[in-house]
Amino acid sequence: MTSDITTLIKHLRCPALTSDDDIAPYLTDASQAASGRPLAVFLPRTTADTSAILHLASAHQLPVSVRGAGTGLAGGAAAYDGGLVISTEAMTELSIDAAGRLADVQPGVLTATLDAAAQAQGLFFAPDPASATTSTVGGNIATNAGGLRCLAHGVTADSVAALEVVLASGEVIQTGARTIKNVAGLNLTPLFVGSEGTLGVITRATVRLKPLPEGTPYTFAASYDSLEDAGAAVLALTKSGLNLESLELIDHTIVQLINKHHGAGLTAPGAGLLMGLCTGTSAQTDAAQAASICAEQGASSTETAEGLSLMEARRLVFSSIYPEGFTVLGDAGVPVPQLPHFIRRIQEISEATSRPVLITAHAGDGNLHPSVYAGAQGEETESAEAVLAQISAVALELGGTVTGEHGIGSAKLHALEEQLTPATLAAGRAIKAALDPAGILTPGRGI
Repeated sequence: MTSDITTLIKHLRCPALTSDDDIAPYLTDASQAASGRPLAVFLPRTTADTSAILHLASAHQLPVSVRGAGTGLAGGAAAYDGGLVISTEAMTELSIDAAGRLADVQPGVLTATLDAAAQAQGLFFAPDPASATTSTVGGNIATNAGGLRCLAHGVTADSVAALEVVLASGEVIQTGARTIKNVAGLNLTPLFVGSEGTLGVITRATVRLKPLPEGTPYTFAASYDSLEDAGAAVLALTKSGLNLESLELIDHTIVQLINKHHGAGLTAPGAGLLMGLCTGTSAQTDAAQAASICAEQGASSTETAEGLSLMEARRLVFSSIYPEGFTVLGDAGVPVPQLPHFIRRIQEISEATSRPVLITAHAGDGNLHPSVYAGAQGEETESAEAVLAQISAVALELGGTVTGEHGIGSAKLHALEEQLTPATLAAGRAIKAALDPAGILTPGRGI
């Protein structure tokens, strides 16, 4: 049967990689999750290509993994043994409808590329993950990615107007509309946003753009001798009414690593550095007022700066952590008022387990990325993941979530039963069964 499928693969009018060397870059994602040896890696350029691939997979019940740039951190794109991989990297068509404040984009377009094209016409694409220069729009939609601008603009779902999706059967559907208002039929678009390739393959999206803010952006930074105090400052800032686009927190060890690996010259705090971005015509005044609030909330020092330099240093976190050894990265979120309590509990877990936990946070929306060292070669991964499991349990206790933006994939599948009730899980699986009755799309992951 395998030889018959191999013959069919060769007859599809779509580039396919089959040699060990060619498929090697497509076997897993940034999580380095375990993977199998697929029969082929497809590089479709059109919806029709994708439909043909899924017709083949459906007819022979072959498991399919879907990937963009492979920047995912939950093991959602790892290849299946004897399955197929659909990589959307060659799907890079992009057009801007400036009058309608929309962009029509294929899933392989890089997030930063879309944003740059929009900015050239006085607009911008709001979703802004730290990996914007390497992650794709399709991947961001599939995981409902967040990023640095969530405080002001929400997550990716808030910017998606319409989708073209190929179902497991190869059938093509369209969801949403280009209009601002649309209540025709069930609202299926949010169903596919964040579905991690389990319900269909997104082949085109219409996304909303926003006008670029007027004036020069300003950033502010505040050093704290207590991460819990920094968390309390976040609450004061979010209540202030200031025009904050981003509000990020990194602990002192991460600051040192950013300075070490990138020469960023950041002020070394006693415990953590709180950084924010203000935009619009009041940006300079807002940044100064934000710095003043931070001082009132116990900051040991504050600074403001014209431009984006302070915030750009935030994007260097993971490229500074990874050279130090294998790290298991978390992605828990809590309601913002619970942020100081969450930070304190993470520190207590770290002390009780004698394992250092580095903290990076999209502090303004309560999404934390605790990082636990897992040995030079990952030999301590199991114990590091046990620490993250405790942290996730605390997030749920505080009314939060086990994943804010990275998704479930294969890495967090076990945690779904901790957050969702049996009835909720059953409802999700019923939807999966209706759209993918043979269970070929990303089986055993996401839901």
